Amino acid sequence: MKVIVVGAGIVGTCSASYLLRDGHDVVLMDSQGPGEGCSKGNAGALSPGSCIPLSGPGMLSKIPKWLIDPLGPLRIRPGYLASALPWLMRFVLAGRAGNIAGLADALLALHSNTFENYEPLVGSANCRDLIRRTGTLTVYKTDRSLAGSQREWRLRAERQIHQRVLNSGELHELVPELSTDYKHGVLLADHGFVTNPYRLVRSLAEQFARDGGHLERRRATGIIVRDGRVSGVHTADGEWIADRIVIAAGAWSTRLISALGVRVPLESQRGYHATIQGSGITPALPVVSAEAKVYATPMEEGLRFAGTVEFGGLDAPPDFRRAEALIALAKDMFPTIARGEVSQWMGHRPTLPDSLPVIGAAPDHPHLLFAFGHGHHGMTGASTTGTIIASLVSGRQPPINLAPYRPHRF
Repeated sequence: MKVIVVGAGIVGTCSASYLLRDGHDVVLMDSQGPGEGCSKGNAGALSPGSCIPLSGPGMLSKIPKWLIDPLGPLRIRPGYLASALPWLMRFVLAGRAGNIAGLADALLALHSNTFENYEPLVGSANCRDLIRRTGTLTVYKTDRSLAGSQREWRLRAERQIHQRVLNSGELHELVPELSTDYKHGVLLADHGFVTNPYRLVRSLAEQFARDGGHLERRRATGIIVRDGRVSGVHTADGEWIADRIVIAAGAWSTRLISALGVRVPLESQRGYHATIQGSGITPALPVVSAEAKVYATPMEEGLRFAGTVEFGGLDAPPDFRRAEALIALAKDMFPTIARGEVSQWMGHRPTLPDSLPVIGAAPDHPHLLFAFGHGHHGMTGASTTGTIIASLVSGRQPPINLAPYRPHRF
C-alpha cells in the first residue's frame, strides 16, 4: 500500500520505518527536516518503567501556585488561561484516584519494550551507540520529599519495576559531583537515555531513505476526503494521494484533522532546555531532581538540563527566562559546574489530559491513523508506536491492547 506519514519526529520516523519494513510504499512528510521539532531538544529519556500519569489526586489544589511563580516547574501564561482551562479541567478529572491504576498499566504497556523495539532500527542504521541503558537516578533533598513520592514508587513496585533506594553515601558514590544537599536517591536500573535525540531521528530517517522510503520536505495543510473516504493530504504545492494516512505531527496534529470534525483535546506543553558545553560534569547516567522537576542528561553536545512545563499555545514566542532558571537549578544540583557555552531551546510536547497518546484509526475514517500525544514520553513510546502503526496498516494484531489509546475516548 501507499502510506503517507505526516510528521518526521521520532514517532513518525519510527512508524515510517516499520511500515517500510512491512513492504509498503512509504512517504515521510514534514515541512522541516527529520527531527527538527520536539524530538530535537528533549531530555532524551528512555524509560521502560515510566508509568506515572502527570495528573493525580490533589492536582486541583496545585493550579493556583502555577499561576503565581513565573519561573516555577509549571506555568500558565496569564493570557492563555481561558484557552487552557477546558484542557486543565480534563487533566484534573483524569487524575482522580480511580483512574490512576488503569492509566499506569496503559503507560507501562506502551513503554516497557522501548529498547527492544528500537533495536532493529538502530541496528540497521548503525547507530546503536546513541542508545545507553545506564539506569536513571532520581534524587531527593529531604525525607519529606522522598515520602511525598511514595505513591509513585508504589505504583512502580506493584508493576514489578526494579527500583533501588540509595542512601546518601551510595548516592554520592554513584554521582560524586552531586550537591551534598541531596540525601536520598532511587535508581531505576533498567532505564537509559539517548545521547543525541536529534542525531537519532536523523540517522533513522536517513536509513529509511536508503532502504527505499521517500523523504518529502513539504507542509501538509489538510486531509483529502473523497466520496467519504480519506485518500490523501493537501500540501502547499498540490495533492498527495495514498491508501493510508498516518498523522504523527505532534502538537500540530489537530490543526490537520479539525476540518474533519474530529476533536482530540491536544495541548502543547512547552518545554525548555539549557545544554552546557564544557560544564566539567559528566554523570554516568541521567539525574532527576525530584524537587526541581529537572532532568540532567549527559548528551554528546554537553550536559543538558531539561524541564518545566509552560502552557502558552503554539504561536507565542519562547520565554527563555525559563531556560535561564534551569541554569540556576543546574548550579544547585552540581555546585562545581562550569558555565561553559550554553545553548537554549524550547519545544512543544504534544499532550493529552490523561497522559496517554492517541494511537489508532480516526473515528469514521478507517484509512486515517493517529499517532500523537505522547507528551513527555515521545522518545520512550515511539518505537512501540511504530510497531503498532505497522501492524494496523498491515492487518496484523497489534502487540498491545489499543483500547486505552483509542482516539474517540474523549
